[in-house]
Amino acid sequence: MEKKKVQEINASSMADISFLLLIFFLVTTTMSVDKGLSRRLPPPLPPNMEKADIDVKKRNIFIVLINSNNQLLVQGEALDVKELREKAKTFIKNEADDASLPEKLPVEVEFDGIKEQVLTTKNHVISLQNDRGTQYQKYIEVQNELVAAYNELRNEMSLLRFGMKYDELDENRQKAIQTVYPQKISEAEPKNYGGKK
Repeated sequence: MEKKKVQEINASSMADISFLLLIFFLVTTTMSVDKGLSRRLPPPLPPNMEKADIDVKKRNIFIVLINSNNQLLVQGEALDVKELREKAKTFIKNEADDASLPEKLPVEVEFDGIKEQVLTTKNHVISLQNDRGTQYQKYIEVQNELVAAYNELRNEMSLLRFGMKYDELDENRQKAIQTVYPQKISEAEPKNYGGKK
């Protein structure tokens, strides 16, 4: 008995089909992109323009330093990260108009089409500095606490003013709250501040 010859399958078009499927999946698939930290950087100065000396009052600066041992120093005093948020909120708000905290100045804010003068610490700055040996995780933890301080203050004002959470407000109302509590976190270039390595 003779063996029947089995016909071979023509596989030359398989490569084309595979290539087309690959392209299809690359085009239709969305990939998660790392967003990083949202910070607005100042525009670059024109080459012929000199840097102007900015007079920042000492009372308006809140210095947060993380050394190489991941220890937190706030305004020169050791502080636990868990206490940072409340300390930052007290600084930003300056509810009692304390002379050692940022000066309160009137700012025109538009709430639902009505302009009002609101006293706010608009010139405050939180200066975040870290050592070159600081661990990334610690730096992010401190960043999160500072951002959370602003978020909580904005949320408190939103609930008081509109009876809604800040995230639930429309864009105009959010901008009004941001005018009262602008997020001002300045990040200095890492330095060697000491501490055991």
